[in-house]
Amino acid sequence: MIEVMSNTAKNDLTRNIIIDISDCRISNNPEDVLITYALGSCIAVILYDPAIKAGGLLHYQLPLSEISPDKAKDRPAMFADTGIPLLFQMMKMFGSKKKDLIVKVAGGGQIADENGTFNIGKRNYVALRKIFWQNEVVIAAEDVGGTKSRTVKLYIQSGKVVVISNNEVTNL
Repeated sequence: MIEVMSNTAKNDLTRNIIIDISDCRISNNPEDVLITYALGSCIAVILYDPAIKAGGLLHYQLPLSEISPDKAKDRPAMFADTGIPLLFQMMKMFGSKKKDLIVKVAGGGQIADENGTFNIGKRNYVALRKIFWQNEVVIAAEDVGGTKSRTVKLYIQSGKVVVISNNEVTNL
């Protein structure tokens, strides 16, 4: 599901908005917290625009859409090469400019592939870096690689990004 959360739905309580695998959402509601769970080899791309207090989170699964163009049409957030441009386009809906965005990344681990046979996490990260390099996007902070699963939270009010793994909390 790809969804835009607007600040027109304000309330006094924090709203946890779950981003599933192959999902992408943005919000400018200060009460929202965008959360994605179980980042193994998948990668979360987090964008935040501090000027307008809007942010977005993409949880992509695979590096290149060429392996399944039909799936990429139905679920562009599944792949780095279709999901990352989609996230940036969605942020433009709130008036964000690329130069104003703070970019953070988490995930890309080697979880169920102990021998490194498929290296999906590494391939996901390489695809992301190539896309960012080609588009002159700089990563402000990252927590990638290793053999751990991660949960990521983006607090729209502040832009704070928290990564939780093995009961450890890291602020990006």
